[in-house]
Amino acid sequence: MSQSLLAHLRTETACIEEFLAVLDREAKAMSDHVFSDLAAIAGHKTLLLDRMAELDRQREALQSALGFKPGRPGADAAAAAGGPAVKQAWAELLVLAVQARSHNLRNGSMVYAHLDFTQQALHFLQASAQLFYGRDGVRKTQAGSGTRLAAG
Repeated sequence: MSQSLLAHLRTETACIEEFLAVLDREAKAMSDHVFSDLAAIAGHKTLLLDRMAELDRQREALQSALGFKPGRPGADAAAAAGGPAVKQAWAELLVLAVQARSHNLRNGSMVYAHLDFTQQALHFLQASAQLFYGRDGVRKTQAGSGTRLAAG
């Protein structure tokens, strides 16, 4: 049974590694202002998050089948009882999980920074537009006069 736990931990590790790669692609897209890529990246992230949740449920079921409690304490105990290879695989998975959480938080901060910048720019443009353009799109050059920018 420890071999199946080891195989499962390696599968989980591979999924988290793929998630980290997607997070790095997401960060690069935001840094490079290639926002058109973000929808596809978000879709891939969602699939991987669903897969990681499923793998977590499967690992907990495997832990229970091996006689260990669910959750982190049971996983720690199962890894310790599984021998050095299982213990090492579990330790590597935990390191990657911390990295994934950190990268995901970094990307979330980047999203909110871009959102904040965009909102500030919109507020500025909206306030400035009121000074120069009327509701009809006519540029206000002085009180009572204007120049049409677009006909419609």
